[in-house]
Amino acid sequence: MSFSLTTWNINSVRLRMPLVQDFLTARGPDVLCLQETKCENDSFPMAAFRKAGYEHAAIHGQKGYHGVAILSKLPLSMIDRRDYCNIGDSRHVSAIVEPEPGRKIRVHNFYVPAGGDEPDPDINPKFAHKLKFLEEMRLLHAEAEQHAGVSSILVGDLNIAPLETDVWSHKQLLKVVSHTPIETETLIDIQTSGAWVDLMREFIPPSEKIYTWWSYRAKDWKAANRGRRLDHIWSSADLAPSLTSIEVLGEARGWERPSDHVPVTAAFRLHTS
Repeated sequence: MSFSLTTWNINSVRLRMPLVQDFLTARGPDVLCLQETKCENDSFPMAAFRKAGYEHAAIHGQKGYHGVAILSKLPLSMIDRRDYCNIGDSRHVSAIVEPEPGRKIRVHNFYVPAGGDEPDPDINPKFAHKLKFLEEMRLLHAEAEQHAGVSSILVGDLNIAPLETDVWSHKQLLKVVSHTPIETETLIDIQTSGAWVDLMREFIPPSEKIYTWWSYRAKDWKAANRGRRLDHIWSSADLAPSLTSIEVLGEARGWERPSDHVPVTAAFRLHTS
């Protein structure tokens, strides 16, 4: 059977709900994971999602900042919201989805702190927060629930472009937050030690450039094309062979009043064991 999941930093779900509705009409993934929703739970536009066919939700919101949400056509269970760094930020939510009876997948949705402008934790509290957040992410292992028959998918705006081909210029961005060695090495180590598979790079070779974010600061983002791959889809190893496609919808950056991030969708052909 087929199963699809999209991750998208929407940069205010209420502001960009028309774009979300158009995307859901055109693409219709089974699960949509949003980051930077920027609204409290009781202000989340759930009625619009229900109208689009997404009856089920796991929401972790916050007024004006951060916020993550999982919207699903399929029932969600065992919803978990973790307070990374214990400061009350809404940056994580997870839930179990069953694409078919007996097939369980826990979906983790993350919004990792951006880290500010100065890549020095001694003088920049935002960068120190980011590094601490990443250290806590090390505790999440892809195979943690497999003994109970649950696979895992980790998605979100991780705010790090780990490979040289994940940025428009490796040399020029080595001292820029999101591509500094301490960030890229840490993220790759989290992935490796946690037995996660980088599905985007499983499908698109590391030799090819991938961008999912283009700054608002560029006068002509498309012509400059100074992008970074800040958005990611990882999975436990058992799901990787079932991956059939990855779509980075670059055209979404050119929509009216867009997010600076674009949707990334992974599709699977699952085989019941």
